Amino acid sequence: MLLPEQQSQQQPCYGTLQQQQKKKNTETCMDVCGYQRVLWRVVLCHLFTLLTIGLPLILFHWRPKLGVQAKCRPCPLYQADCIIIRDSYGQVFTVDVVTEEVDEGSLEQLGAESEEDDWRDTVQLHKEEKRFLRYYVFEGLRYIWMAKKGAFCKVSKLDENWTCGDIYRRRTGLSRQNQSAKQVVYGPNLIDVPVKSYLRLFIDEVLNPFYIFQIFSITLWMFDNYYYYAVCILFISAVSIALSLYETRKQSTTLRNMAQMKIGVTVLRSSGIMESVSSLDLVPGDCLLVPADGLLLPCDAALLAGECMVNEGMLTGESVPVMKTPLPSGSHAAGMQYSPEEHKRHTLFCGTQVIQARSLGNDGVIAVVTRTGFYTAKGDLISSILYPKPISFKFYRDSMKFVGFLGILAGIGTIYSLVTLYRNKAPWNWIIIHALDLITIVVPPALPAAMTAGTIYSQNRLKKHGVFCISPPRINVCGKIKLFCFDKTGTLTEEGLDVWGVVPGTGEGFEALLPEPRKLPQSPVLRVLACCHSVTLLNERLIGDPLDLKMIHSTGWVLEEPEGEEAVARAEQEFGMKVVGVMRPPVVEQQPYGISLEEPLGIVRRFPFSSSLQRMSVLVKRPAGGAVEAYLKGSPEMVASLCKKETVPANFTATLKEFTGDGFRVLGLAYKTVKTQSSFEELQELERESVESGMVFLGFLVMRNLLKPETRPVISTLRNANIRTVMVTGDNILTAVNVARNCGMVAPRERLIFVHGSPPSHHSPATLKFLLAESGAGGQDSTEIITQGLYQQGSRFLDQGPYHLALNGKSFAAVCEHFPDILPQILLKGTIFARMAPDQKTQLVQGLQEINYCVGMCGDGANDCGALKAADAGISLSEAEASIASPFTSKIDNIECVPLIIREGRCSLVTSFGLFKYMALYSLIQFVSVLILYSLNTNLGDLQFLFFDLVITTSVAILMGKTGPAKELCAQRPQGSLINISVLGSLLLQTCLSVIIQISTLIITQTQDWFVPLNSTVMFPENLPNYENTGIFCVTGFQYLIVAIILSKGYPFRKPLYTNVLYLVVLCLLSAVMGWLTLYPVGFMRKLLHLKVVPEMNYKLLLLALSGLNFISALLLETAIDHGMLKCLRRLRGERQSKKIHKRLEVSLSQQPSWPPLDQVIQAKPCTAIDCS
Repeated sequence: MLLPEQQSQQQPCYGTLQQQQKKKNTETCMDVCGYQRVLWRVVLCHLFTLLTIGLPLILFHWRPKLGVQAKCRPCPLYQADCIIIRDSYGQVFTVDVVTEEVDEGSLEQLGAESEEDDWRDTVQLHKEEKRFLRYYVFEGLRYIWMAKKGAFCKVSKLDENWTCGDIYRRRTGLSRQNQSAKQVVYGPNLIDVPVKSYLRLFIDEVLNPFYIFQIFSITLWMFDNYYYYAVCILFISAVSIALSLYETRKQSTTLRNMAQMKIGVTVLRSSGIMESVSSLDLVPGDCLLVPADGLLLPCDAALLAGECMVNEGMLTGESVPVMKTPLPSGSHAAGMQYSPEEHKRHTLFCGTQVIQARSLGNDGVIAVVTRTGFYTAKGDLISSILYPKPISFKFYRDSMKFVGFLGILAGIGTIYSLVTLYRNKAPWNWIIIHALDLITIVVPPALPAAMTAGTIYSQNRLKKHGVFCISPPRINVCGKIKLFCFDKTGTLTEEGLDVWGVVPGTGEGFEALLPEPRKLPQSPVLRVLACCHSVTLLNERLIGDPLDLKMIHSTGWVLEEPEGEEAVARAEQEFGMKVVGVMRPPVVEQQPYGISLEEPLGIVRRFPFSSSLQRMSVLVKRPAGGAVEAYLKGSPEMVASLCKKETVPANFTATLKEFTGDGFRVLGLAYKTVKTQSSFEELQELERESVESGMVFLGFLVMRNLLKPETRPVISTLRNANIRTVMVTGDNILTAVNVARNCGMVAPRERLIFVHGSPPSHHSPATLKFLLAESGAGGQDSTEIITQGLYQQGSRFLDQGPYHLALNGKSFAAVCEHFPDILPQILLKGTIFARMAPDQKTQLVQGLQEINYCVGMCGDGANDCGALKAADAGISLSEAEASIASPFTSKIDNIECVPLIIREGRCSLVTSFGLFKYMALYSLIQFVSVLILYSLNTNLGDLQFLFFDLVITTSVAILMGKTGPAKELCAQRPQGSLINISVLGSLLLQTCLSVIIQISTLIITQTQDWFVPLNSTVMFPENLPNYENTGIFCVTGFQYLIVAIILSKGYPFRKPLYTNVLYLVVLCLLSAVMGWLTLYPVGFMRKLLHLKVVPEMNYKLLLLALSGLNFISALLLETAIDHGMLKCLRRLRGERQSKKIHKRLEVSLSQQPSWPPLDQVIQAKPCTAIDCS
């Protein structure tokens, strides 16, 4: 756990400490409090538990914090036996501190390394001169006590500051003693997914508040002689628990099988001996030898020697294998802090498959272990599944508030029933039981299960379409999405690029576009196209980045990789040094007319592509006696900035603008001759910065990146649905603009404004400009473009009408840092964010969420990983069913899955609303009918309750959610809050209507000539059957069905009711059954349900008419509410500002027609530091 140094010496009172925990792209805070067990408190708690038949155990199970506070006293952290943790989301957890004795020899071995103080800092010396290690495990991560920090810190704290030089110093491996000592501190290299026993799962399930309430209800019904109903509910609960236990254990077992890995690996010991060990024994610092035929990685490791082709599909969903090269070495890199994210092209991640490993020297393929267990990339994936980020969704919060309101209503009803039954001179035991029975009626036990039905149906429908979800509650969140961000390449456009041609260029200018690079003569331009790639051979098949494959194919050159002693020796003789690959020109028959190519090229070293550096390069050796040359390709601006200025054409800007403005993807090309004639080993030591400087500009590689055919219709659908679309890409800004216009993100008549932000310099503050894009505007100076970005200046004021902002990563960083007051407006109007680094994409998503947008993100699982996880609904286009990237994974390789997920989200959310309202109305209707019958000293019968609750309500709850989503996305979004006028008004008015109908039924029944009133001396259930009960039963049965029908609205978020055939059939059957029970109940059914024989048909028809009136009135009422009948109440309270920041910003900007200020330089406000000491 990372702690600020200024807090490291602080010893807070009673062990309360706020600790900062750094996770990918985010920082979270944890409050940690220490507690020490007190013997008399523990004894007292056990005694009280025995006296109250285990009541405290239930309470402590629900609120573990209370259990710790009851048995322990606050204490300093170093004395703590238990820890109470409050995370940044407000969740509270308790964990026990584990104390283990450490051998003296182990401590000495740990102290043998340079971090002696840190190692010793983890061990406490007790009075008996024994050394103890104190730690606790929270969410799979081990936290060890560090006295200097005054806190329990993540065990990764011990190696988090490793530099690249530190890792290279560990390439000799650990001794056995040192490894054993480290394992005591780090623990086993195991991603342990807890799989509870069936007994433990059963206890946890039964102690759930839902089942505790069920047990209370069943016990109460037994005392009330509702034997049939109680037994049926008990049976259903038992089946539900059994299925839940089976499914939970099955999922845990599946996840454990996916997470756990135990294989044999070979490590290098400090003595130089190679040793085979179990992967469970690996610790950071171990030197891992990767076999040539590959390995399933059991840990995260930094590659120090050799090259590896790795399939990372399990983690990122990327189907294209990735080339991994050795970690940077040399004097400059030695002091660079190692970061798995920053150095991901040099890191082998746990759970990924090394397809092929190739040695570049005599040492083999060597990697040093950097992370183990839950600290690895795979551990992060498993952790995100086991411990997902809590969803802060208003619907879920409001549902708990409403259940609380129903509880209050139950209390009021209980008091009323106590008074009524007492006045009717009912026995006290009868009064208490029936008063408590009202609680089980008003708060329906099946409410939580019913509310998840719609989500389960949506999840299954998504799965059929190839969309997998590891966090089902997020499906409802998708129903509220207001803005969707998209990556460009591979998401909006095709993954593969077609080479459009090459444009050679020198300091004098550019030549004409050459559509076929294979027609180039032997030249640096041809050589950079043939060699500057990370492609390798696997089973004689080229694998690598699709862009690299297309580039090689355009030249016709052939890749060879020397394998075997003879081939290696032959290549070494040909080039005068060892090479990792050979590029040979096509055979003479395949060469274009007039071109003669014979000279092969040997690839000596690769510097892989980095999204943060925006480039890749290679070192190439020409045949024996030839020079060593460096070839570079990357973003044109970056490549030009690394070249000698005199080699960059004067018309660089205009030419680049011409191609990117037409939507082409453009790469800059450059080379230089490495002056020193070095050996293979010396070339491996060269620093990347020295290789990639002072280059000679060669020209552009122009590639066509076509829109996917599904992109434009989907973007149009989203915009028509009033869902804002945003492009966030690492590509050139003009290419992104062209794609945005072609796909419809920016409509033809909508204006585009470039935002240019510059960081401060020595003589001037940070500046910000808004520049109106104009077709045909003259180009700027090439030097300005290279340093500032590509923009078109305009001098006109912005016409009234929609406009979009476009900016690149450099400007975005300047705005975030120096113009925080303008950032919200830019986020509100920004549509194109280009040249964005992966962490900037995450920052953008979080910024949009801060102005209260519900944000979706669609992209691949690699560079977009952080943004996908940060978004409210992240969708990774991947072949995997679950990835580290996002809660949603789509096998559909285009953005058609986006409207599908939003439609399912809206459908699921509306279904959850409908089921919640149905369960609430069902409870309220039954509550009213029971109160009416209580006032008459009677009640519904045992099997009558069973018929209503199981036959009618359960059927509705199960089948209502089966209705699918509407085919079209509408501009309206479903409500996300239960506590609003329309929902509460609907519940109140429908309840009032039900009360009126039930009271009318009672009055009509009591005014009949044949009516015989109840004998006041006979109590329930002996007074069944009776006329009052029969009348109320018949009408309320229809009321449950009426409510189910009117709440099964289709348009605009779901399909019509009739499309849910099974649900419709069941509603028709139940209506027919109720009609039959009302008009012609046969003998056995009449006796079973305790229905009174009614002698007059007119009365029965009147009940049907009353039910029909109820249906028409309820339908008209609900329709009127849907069309805004209650909006007049909002007018009475007056206009209020929206709680959402982005809506308030929209209102504010609509009142500022002069914003943004075009062609004006806005300077950052200077900040003054004041010393208050």
